[in-house]
Amino acid sequence: MAHSIALAGNPNSGKTSIFNELTGSLQYVGNWPGVTVEKKEGYLKNDKRFVVVDLPGIYSLSPYTLEEVVTRDYLIDGKPDLIIDVVDATNLERNLYLTTQLIETGIPVLVALNMIDLVHKNKDKIDIKKLSDSLGCPVIETSAVTKAGLDDLVRTSQQIIERATGHGIIARFSEPIEAALKEIENLIEGQVTPESERWFTIKLFERDVKVLERLHLSEEILANIEKIIVKIEEELDDSSEGLITNDRYEYIETMIMGCYKKGRQTGELTISDKIDRILTNRWLALPLFFVIMWGVYYIAIQSVGDFFVGSIEWLFEDFIGGNLATFLTSIKVSPWLIGLITEGIVTGVGSVLTFVPQMMILFFFLSFMEDCGYMARVAFIMDRVFRRFGLSGKSFIPMLIGTGCSVPAIVSTRTIENQRDRRMTIMLTPFIPCGAKLPVFALMVGAFFPNSAWVASSMYAVGIIGVIISGIILKKTKPFRGEPSPFVMELPPYHFPRMRGVLRQMWDRGKEFIKKAGTIIALASAVIWILQSTSWSFQFVETQDSILASIGRFIAPLFAPLGFGTWQVAIATITGLLAKETIVATFGIVLGLGGGIAEGDVTLLNSIGAFFTPLSAYSFMIFTVFAVPCVAAIGATRREMQSAKWTWATILFQFGFAYTAALLVFQIGSLFI
Repeated sequence: MAHSIALAGNPNSGKTSIFNELTGSLQYVGNWPGVTVEKKEGYLKNDKRFVVVDLPGIYSLSPYTLEEVVTRDYLIDGKPDLIIDVVDATNLERNLYLTTQLIETGIPVLVALNMIDLVHKNKDKIDIKKLSDSLGCPVIETSAVTKAGLDDLVRTSQQIIERATGHGIIARFSEPIEAALKEIENLIEGQVTPESERWFTIKLFERDVKVLERLHLSEEILANIEKIIVKIEEELDDSSEGLITNDRYEYIETMIMGCYKKGRQTGELTISDKIDRILTNRWLALPLFFVIMWGVYYIAIQSVGDFFVGSIEWLFEDFIGGNLATFLTSIKVSPWLIGLITEGIVTGVGSVLTFVPQMMILFFFLSFMEDCGYMARVAFIMDRVFRRFGLSGKSFIPMLIGTGCSVPAIVSTRTIENQRDRRMTIMLTPFIPCGAKLPVFALMVGAFFPNSAWVASSMYAVGIIGVIISGIILKKTKPFRGEPSPFVMELPPYHFPRMRGVLRQMWDRGKEFIKKAGTIIALASAVIWILQSTSWSFQFVETQDSILASIGRFIAPLFAPLGFGTWQVAIATITGLLAKETIVATFGIVLGLGGGIAEGDVTLLNSIGAFFTPLSAYSFMIFTVFAVPCVAAIGATRREMQSAKWTWATILFQFGFAYTAALLVFQIGSLFI
């Protein structure tokens, strides 16, 4: 049976990076809370006797949020053989708050003093031996970025498990509190294991609801515990939880006083502080953010990204499509099967994969901004905006994650403890354009706005504006009334990211896009080609007489007021529910675009120009931004909402908002154009 090692620590302490290095896994790493919302497991590299469990980042073992519940339940119920507490060495006092709680669980603890490279860079000094002696458990200096100390971490972990050492020294509080804790400890003697007795005692003193439910204590014992708590609260004039928190921090302050020395004078600005004076400035922050996003979209879609598009077009349209058709004809394959393969699957998949260079460039810049610490500032900036409209800055973190894919973004809403705010965030997160919507924007920009760099990047601004307007609307309704939950987030120091990490994140995101093209989109393309080639009696017919055309004509009037009331566009809108990239694949098959989708391509403009004007194309982009997301995101919504009623409410709200926004853009725009 494998030994279990739990990785615990504060958000942004480098926990998941260490997990990746120890196990060889490729878990997503980000610079904000909520990247890990479920425990993830992996075997220690080169030693399958040890399973490493990456737990969600938490600040304490108090169950305020879902990720804290996941971590705490695993530690108390799963009883791992060892806890590796990943501590951000640049924020020692705050991180050790969790360390003292972990020691109280009775599980052996090993402290990984991470980001030690930044400590040395700041010229701070930490006496590792003194810190280890004070905690009563081993302390290893590590850096997930440079991989320093990771071999020592593995070796020490194995030794602790084999020798059953490293239980740590329990934090001591003031005499009145210790006396009260002793009385409670006597009352619950025999109810819990001796190793975890201290932890349960403190949690009972703090009136931890989940611990009270767990222990099933008699009414008499509960009454006696309450008397003890009330007495000490009256004596020290504070809540029991506040008393523990204050004493714990005093204990930590005393502990590190003799082993930690700052290299920088108090009040001296760091490089990060100086940069933040500009990037988080009250007046400059938002304009700079939109300028940066404009630059990212310009490079990804209209300059560098577009430069590589021609090669992919040639690969699918001429080399693969042409040669494959010739080969299949030479071996006397049935014409309908040749059409299905070349005009259906190859054309559909090719029309989507053409955008891979642009996608990869976009993902590269987003990963770079996340790793360097800028995106965490964006969440801080947006909190100031969101709170005015009833939303919390916590809601923007899933939306940032959603720039890659809405599914993990929806799952990451578990970090929001307030159910009202969490539901609203789930409803609005898909409004921020995900990577799957980029091909749609690139297609429309290439056809109608080849010289307007602002069009694609404006979709990001439109998404944020939509979130704000929706927040105002929803806050007026009964289920969403109330103040948003407070938002506290640590801003990591700026640093130049490791290119290996940035490229790995770029590839992971792009790989999902390519995988989807090879599975869902390939299958959808085949089905679309069959439907646009056959009648209801399953006879091969012209496209205008096909099953697809009849379905499209039935639903097309619904979209006519939005400016795109043709059956071809209506069908593309519906197929987008499978995956937003399928919209482009549908256009590729129905309009016969093949690979011809380069910016300003005459063939593209002639083909798609019959179905859109620049105004209706922009209206279609607006609809795509806010429309109901793909089926995978709908499934994630159902899981996180845990309610069919709320899931349907979300779908109806998203469709209604998308329809209204596109209607206003087209109808008002028609008055001027």
